[in-house]
Amino acid sequence: MPDPDILNGIHLIYDYQFDASEKIFKDFVAGSPDRPEGYFYLSMVTWCRLASGFWGPDMVKQYVRRVDRTVRVARKRIETIGGDSYDHFYLGGALGFKGRFELSRGHYLSAFFSAVEAIDRLKRCQEMDPDNRDVLLGLGIFDYYTARLSGVLKFLSYLLIHRGDKEEGLRKLQVAAAEAPYSGTEAKSMLLHIYLFLEARYQKALNLCAEMIRRFPHNPRYRFLYGVCHIHLERDQAYRETVAWLEQKGRHSASPHDAALWLNRALYLEAVYDLFNGAYMAARSKLKTILDRAFPDEDPSMIAWPLVKIGMSHDLEGEREKALSYYEKILRMKNGAGAQFLVKKLLEEPPAKDDPFIGY
Repeated sequence: MPDPDILNGIHLIYDYQFDASEKIFKDFVAGSPDRPEGYFYLSMVTWCRLASGFWGPDMVKQYVRRVDRTVRVARKRIETIGGDSYDHFYLGGALGFKGRFELSRGHYLSAFFSAVEAIDRLKRCQEMDPDNRDVLLGLGIFDYYTARLSGVLKFLSYLLIHRGDKEEGLRKLQVAAAEAPYSGTEAKSMLLHIYLFLEARYQKALNLCAEMIRRFPHNPRYRFLYGVCHIHLERDQAYRETVAWLEQKGRHSASPHDAALWLNRALYLEAVYDLFNGAYMAARSKLKTILDRAFPDEDPSMIAWPLVKIGMSHDLEGEREKALSYYEKILRMKNGAGAQFLVKKLLEEPPAKDDPFIGY
């Protein structure tokens, strides 16, 4: 049976209650220091903090420390007592997330070697327990993304025993989303982003957003993406209702920080709508309002990402030099909130008018 404390801790991660989740997994580590689970999920707390915008150097170092600790503990357990299927699962998962992190930083060889061992460990997990659905998250991610690689990454993927298959990757992720006790939520989040930003399957993305909103009411990201889905589906009334909901949530928040968090998402969603509809000056006005009332320490994503969107607005108007000045500003920031990775692509090539990452 799945461990209820782990399930509760996972839920709290996705509901943006990071401190409460961290306490659960620290308690787990204190009670079972020789098992990899607690260390793995502590690294996932940090990974989700990074994903929510807290991409400062201290948080990056914490993530590296935690994921490396997971690898060491899982290896030791496997080497000393043989390990069970979940020891291999957590080792493969930690290596997989380390590979994703290294890939995001452009460290291709490091990412490649982490991926090779991650696949081996996940396959070993599956051999030991063919009914394990959690392992399908990692295998599905590798199937999908290796099928989409190009250039040097495509060359490296040919060296993998595991060959990419986009549709098989989606199938595995769908099974994990429906049946995996521990990795099901991450599989749903992964599918949501794939459907919305890579596959243009907007109704599927909308359905997942609706589910995530019900389950994680404190997470503003899913409500924002819900509005983006409506923009793509040309459902203006539903989009406007989403903006109104975000505004109401902000007005009824107990603290200025919470109010700004929700109100800024409402403005950010409106700016995305303007960008998709060619109203670039209107988008910039909203984005500058966000920057004027942002909380850099508590909500850094609403510094970096509005700057990205202002840069995109200039690119979409053909003002490349102005756009580049905003992109370069993000690369100089101490905390680029994850926006720096998209910016590196935008420095190479301006966005198209229908680029799905306008809605990111």
